[in-house]
Amino acid sequence: MVKKIETALVQGGRGDTKAYGFVNPRLARGSTVLFPDMASKIETGKHALEPVEIYGTYGNDTHFALASVIAEIEGGSHCQVVSTGLAAVTTPLLAYLKAGDHMLAPDSVYGPTRSFCNSVLQRFGVATSYYDPMIDEAGLRAMMRAQTRVVLAESPGSHTFEVQDVPMLARVAHAGGAKLFMDNTWGLHHFQPFAHGADVSIQALTKYAGGHSDILLGAVTVNNEADWKWLREGTLELGQYASPDDCWLALRGLRTLHVRLKAQEKAGLEVARWFAARPEVARVLHPALPSCPGHEFFVRDFSGACGLFGVVFQPEYSAEAVVAMIDALQMFGIGASWGGYESLALPTKGAIRRSEGTGVFEGAIARFHIGLENVEDLIADLEQGLAALRMAR
Repeated sequence: MVKKIETALVQGGRGDTKAYGFVNPRLARGSTVLFPDMASKIETGKHALEPVEIYGTYGNDTHFALASVIAEIEGGSHCQVVSTGLAAVTTPLLAYLKAGDHMLAPDSVYGPTRSFCNSVLQRFGVATSYYDPMIDEAGLRAMMRAQTRVVLAESPGSHTFEVQDVPMLARVAHAGGAKLFMDNTWGLHHFQPFAHGADVSIQALTKYAGGHSDILLGAVTVNNEADWKWLREGTLELGQYASPDDCWLALRGLRTLHVRLKAQEKAGLEVARWFAARPEVARVLHPALPSCPGHEFFVRDFSGACGLFGVVFQPEYSAEAVVAMIDALQMFGIGASWGGYESLALPTKGAIRRSEGTGVFEGAIARFHIGLENVEDLIADLEQGLAALRMAR
């Protein structure tokens, strides 16, 4: 029976609901796995692609339970849980690419992903070119090379929130013999990557899956046996591993993901619309609002939003004034992550888009994550923060 997303989140990875036992799966920790005899060990070792306990780094029932839930809600067939969100990016790239290969990544890509491409991949002989996240089909086709094996998408983009035309990216990638890897962290629950043509979906489970800002975790999901083989083998060869304690906490966080996201989507949109009406603001980069690049793709492809968005201030307000505003806030933490229950604010400095170093937005930008606090309280705090902005300009 095909389950709706709410049911999958609550019941996935738990086994038979009619079976005797605790509601939550047990937490399993361990490195060494014992076998009754050598024949059993040899036979089990033949099944490394399956959810079987061979050695600690191969995973155990706690890892497998979480992976099964993520694969189900992403619409994929297999999932590999890894140690961090960044590891969820780097692991499939290292597993799939080789010296002499070329990849395309959006200019709006997550900063550590760009650093990895420009350092580790470059050192290992893999070239990366950066494309405008709002590129059209002809432009992307022109950037493809005979050596292009991966097109990376991140939609919406880090800090600048461009929503990409994923079906078009998939069409161009596949026509050129490449795979489409997609960082789908913002769209967890709201975007089905494989239904839109992606081959690999990347998740930072640190964010909304955990939901409480107390774990570090990532996941990579694929949708066929061939992709699972290179991903699983590459993960094992790299020694990638995730803490079972964090996996158990992520499983627990997933149970309430739907209701948390609904509340944070509603609050985030309310605050985003409030910002949009302020004279200090040039535009709001919230995918659900028409002012965000690629809004038409959000309307077409997404079932909802989360609580993370950007605000572009009028050119008269300097980056230093935006810092003064954020320093004045009392209810917003200053932190680089997001997806927890708490509200966060972070100024975005420097060239956050365009590898050439040029900017594309009117003024300084800040990123806001709206948590589960009362929206009236948050807006009152932002009011006094904007007063500090005006004084510091």
